[in-house]
Amino acid sequence: MRNVILYIAMSLDGYIAGPDGDISWLEGDTPDFAGDCGYSEFIKTISTVIMGYKTYEQIACQLFPGAWPYSDLESYVITHRDIKDTDKIKFVSEPPVSLVEKLKFTEGRDIWICGGASIIQPLLQAQIIDEYHITIIPRLVGGGIRLFYAEHDIFKLRLYSIYEENGMVSLVYKNGRP
Repeated sequence: MRNVILYIAMSLDGYIAGPDGDISWLEGDTPDFAGDCGYSEFIKTISTVIMGYKTYEQIACQLFPGAWPYSDLESYVITHRDIKDTDKIKFVSEPPVSLVEKLKFTEGRDIWICGGASIIQPLLQAQIIDEYHITIIPRLVGGGIRLFYAEHDIFKLRLYSIYEENGMVSLVYKNGRP
């Protein structure tokens, strides 16, 4: 069975995007720092990436226009839009929990939940996320899209590791369910 991993960055005050989806603040103390906060090691453990349409649009149009950065991964974009699949990306309207439950039992390395908040919340509520890799960005954004916004039951996480690089702190928690 594959692990489901939320790997995401958020501001110190809990936002994954600022007002109007702004992500220009997603950087450490030194903007031209060459490190990657463990991303290069993390991505070696992944064979599937899942995201919502807004996250897809940010990646495809703002961050990497013209080149899909996850071409080596099986990519799923959850959307209600009628978009044809490409050879690199599957556009699906399936609810996040049922998609992840189906993929969890297929062959492959781990499954990365890339974003956004509307995809993460149902997975959080279903307690289907096995690991939380959250990098805290040294910024107070003050508004926008929160990482955790829906009500859910309290459940225990176990701290697995802490890593600091360029003023950013990466925390890895594992689901504490028995």
